[in-house]
Amino acid sequence: MAVLALSVAGSTAGCTRLVDGAAQANGNKPGSEITEDGWGVQIGYPDAPAQIELFTEPQCPACARLQHDSGAEIAAAVGQGRLAVTYRPLTFLDMSVTEYSANVANALFLAAGAGTTGTAFQAFVEDLWSHQQPEGSPGPTDEEIAAMAADSGVGAEQTDKIAAGESIIDSEQLNEANAELLSETQYEVSTPAVYDLVGEQVVDTSDPDWLAKLLATPLG
Repeated sequence: MAVLALSVAGSTAGCTRLVDGAAQANGNKPGSEITEDGWGVQIGYPDAPAQIELFTEPQCPACARLQHDSGAEIAAAVGQGRLAVTYRPLTFLDMSVTEYSANVANALFLAAGAGTTGTAFQAFVEDLWSHQQPEGSPGPTDEEIAAMAADSGVGAEQTDKIAAGESIIDSEQLNEANAELLSETQYEVSTPAVYDLVGEQVVDTSDPDWLAKLLATPLG
């Protein structure tokens, strides 16, 4: 588990951040898009019965374990229309000599949008975290990240932007915004963290059945 030291005055109301959007027509594949606040990427159908925010840090080993253990199940639920996931990256493990987390987070935002399905985005996340390098290392190059994106099915336009190293986010503002949001749900800002937007509660991801329990909500 990666932890960012942060003084929290207390929980505040309004910590859920559902993204507005009409239900997609049957037959359409679940998509990916940057959230309205600009600090997350939502994958899946906007009206999926289960909705979570997943706070993650590219250099966090526990985040990599979460993807290893639950990534395939997340992808299946997204593809079935049962789950929408808002990924909220943090970059607090970056050091002054590296921008590892910032580069990976930037690539996630570049990958989102038309041409990248929700399942392709999830595959990209799994690939990135499965190739995680030790904390403090330079991290993967833009070309290596782009190759993972292409192999995962990310759209060609987005993949080209990743390979070119195009910048789309301010990593410090991203970290500050998502850390503040996470601090509204738990005392310390630590990753990985999953927040159930429907039940309005933190999910215990140490329970190996956490996702199955979350998906127990019947389809309408």
